[in-house]
Amino acid sequence: MKDAAALLAGFLTGILSGFGIGGGTLLLLYMTLLAGVEQQLAQGINLLYFLPASAASLLSHGKNGYLDREAALPAAIAGAVCTALAAWAAVSIDVSLLRRLFGVFLICVGLCELFRKNGKKDGNV
Repeated sequence: MKDAAALLAGFLTGILSGFGIGGGTLLLLYMTLLAGVEQQLAQGINLLYFLPASAASLLSHGKNGYLDREAALPAAIAGAVCTALAAWAAVSIDVSLLRRLFGVFLICVGLCELFRKNGKKDGNV
């Protein structure tokens, strides 16, 4: 039963990741709140989960012309550097503080999404 729940969580968050909704964040919530996985271990699992999910999404979005190739390289470099720094910080921070920081982050993202105004006319979010 536990394996089926994990498979379903991976399946559903994979679909959401393909749409760019943030399936990895939801997977982290599932692992820490429902599956009882420690925060730091869940983050490591999430990183492994993200690799194939992002590769599949990247191929699909590129094929359909939804990539700004000029912005992609600088964004990828900055993302890799910041990911390395954040991963180092995450394993250095006490788990209870890390959970609190993650909770504050989720609240901030939720509030931004709740009060965001869609001013673009091209349909992009």
